Amino acid sequence: MSKEPEIDVEDVLAVLNAETQRHEKGSREWKALQLAAICLVYVRHMNKLDDFTTYYREILDPNFKIKVERDFATRDEAEAWLKTGEALHRMQIRIDGKGFLVVQLPGRLTLMNNPLPEELGTDDSED
Repeated sequence: MSKEPEIDVEDVLAVLNAETQRHEKGSREWKALQLAAICLVYVRHMNKLDDFTTYYREILDPNFKIKVERDFATRDEAEAWLKTGEALHRMQIRIDGKGFLVVQLPGRLTLMNNPLPEELGTDDSED
């Protein structure tokens, strides 16, 4: 990307707060805006703003492609692979043509449904 997007947390929080004030407390919109603000504060509090900024830039990059790390014919094969120690948190895999994300839970890795672009009607994946 030609210009790197910057994240001004205080400015975003001010905008979210102003929008929150425009909605009735407890409404669907009010709750969604509150949640968005809390998510941003959490990212900053956990010292993950640099990681988030990198992710944000990747998502906005028109050349960004989802990289599928591994292909499996069955869920059982993928589950066995998880146990080998080769899998890493946030790896994108494909099982029988469907996308999954490796997710770290306390004490173990698991698979979460994460549709690939071709499943959603776009083709932004990288094999």
